[in-house]
Amino acid sequence: MRHVGLIAGAAAAALVATGAITHAVAEDSGGARSAATAPAADSADAGFARDMAVHHQQAVEMSFVVRDRTTDTGVRRLAYDIAQTQANQRGMLLGWLDLWELPKVSADPPMTWMGMGDMPAGEDGALMPGMATNAEMRKLGELSGRRAEVFYLQLMTDHHNGGVHMAEGCVARCTVGVEKRLARGMVESQRSETRLMADMLKERGAAPRS
Repeated sequence: MRHVGLIAGAAAAALVATGAITHAVAEDSGGARSAATAPAADSADAGFARDMAVHHQQAVEMSFVVRDRTTDTGVRRLAYDIAQTQANQRGMLLGWLDLWELPKVSADPPMTWMGMGDMPAGEDGALMPGMATNAEMRKLGELSGRRAEVFYLQLMTDHHNGGVHMAEGCVARCTVGVEKRLARGMVESQRSETRLMADMLKERGAAPRS
């Protein structure tokens, strides 16, 4: 029950913060930023918004997969809260790109905005650090019960570690204040969830993969 309370509280706080940040962006921009004040298409602000939207989408998909593969209340609640929070944040990131009148896709490789555009191409669909491969996503959909729980917690731990790395990059490089604030919130919430997932793995006789 302690896990459920922690997860629900963290998710509620994240959603409240998300709403506040969205409102702040709208106020700062007067409803729509002008081309003169919007970040450039190749800026860290735009790059983070595009890449994190893709990163979040996989977390949402992964979380909905595991909810159908286990009856464990704690894992299902965690998965639901991650899916809801990251879907909401993804909508914000794409909405900001609309406000800034910037494209949602780029010809540049992922992570270019962090100076990592020359890293090797992602293996089997894992486009950015922490992302699961296509094979891992298929495997998750084939497992059930405790095996699905453990694999999901391991995959999501990797996913959060990659997400924290990206969010820290935005904190260091982004110039839009509310986006930096969102990134800081991601770092804090995903680190907290990573610690929770380590405890949940330990309860199941397992550990993070790295």
